Amino acid sequence: MSLVPEKCKGMTDIRREIDYLDHTIIQLIGQRFDYVKAAAKFKTSEDSVKAPHRFEQVIKQRRAWAEEQALNPDVIEKLYRDLVGYFISQELKQWQNET
Repeated sequence: MSLVPEKCKGMTDIRREIDYLDHTIIQLIGQRFDYVKAAAKFKTSEDSVKAPHRFEQVIKQRRAWAEEQALNPDVIEKLYRDLVGYFISQELKQWQNET
């Protein structure tokens, strides 16, 4: 795909491009989750899995990246708090099963 928005000739083009982007984003989230699951084997405690200081660093950086893209940082923060929170819960389950 990859028509720039200005080159779209109608809603069909726009919807196709949005679907393509959403599919790509979901694939990338899946890849991100693979790294999270792989990280479980390097964690030494429940606290190291939860890593609250790192979690807040991630949120702060994503807010900054949102601002760079002229996106609402509050919306991006919520998205990442939900996403990363879920990933941490899954990583914790995996870590508990491996220890």
